[in-house]
Amino acid sequence: MRRVLAVALAVVVLAVPQAVRTQASDDVAAQNAKKARATLDAMVQALGGAAWLNMQNQMRQGHIAAFFHGQPDMGTTDFWEFHSWPDHDRIEFSKHRDVLQFYLGREGWEVTYRGKKALPKDIVDDFLRRRDHSIETAVKVWLKDPKTILIYEGQHVVERHLADQVTLISAQNEAITILTDKQTHLPLRRNFQWRDPEFKDKNTDGEEYDDYHMVNGLPAPFSITRFKNDEVIRQYYIDRVEFNRALPADFWDVDAADRRIKKK
Repeated sequence: MRRVLAVALAVVVLAVPQAVRTQASDDVAAQNAKKARATLDAMVQALGGAAWLNMQNQMRQGHIAAFFHGQPDMGTTDFWEFHSWPDHDRIEFSKHRDVLQFYLGREGWEVTYRGKKALPKDIVDDFLRRRDHSIETAVKVWLKDPKTILIYEGQHVVERHLADQVTLISAQNEAITILTDKQTHLPLRRNFQWRDPEFKDKNTDGEEYDDYHMVNGLPAPFSITRFKNDEVIRQYYIDRVEFNRALPADFWDVDAADRRIKKK
């Protein structure tokens, strides 16, 4: 009996430090998650709080410069980009606005003078990946899910700005990393990784936001740079931004856009 009691006591003694370590680890993780959430909450407030969360739509107008291996292609393309949460996007290209792309739900369509056709799968997949990993989706979907893990990853430098870095990990083991300005709390960069379906290697998709201006009480970046594996692939020079614009009843109707283009 003494021998049994001695063994039991030894087990208890050995178990106590492990329990203490586990509790301490849980406390550190909870405090880290709390700091991550506070960072994201501050970002939402900086973006406009309830007004940003409840916006009906937004429009960006400007020019796009394409890059290949870090070098810009010749010239820029005019664009008008419209977004309505959660899954309606319309992009118009050229000075005549006669090349249109629609991303409605999980489908993509193109409308030109030649008519309407489905966009290639790789183009649709690329757009939907970015929509699914946008800052708006991170806040409005991921942050509301109790299964999402939040990690505060310290301070980093983005384009000479000191930034707080937070990563959200979903229940599906997807991740979005957001860096916000230490002073203004506005987003400076968003990253996520995805696996190439053909080559199976991982790619990093990044966006940087700069040159913020106030538009109807909401801050909007007038310079957006897209990266793939840390190499610049697109630069958006934005001339005008609008929020909560009154849109025609058939604005999201692909067939209606097709009829208009054909009449030109």
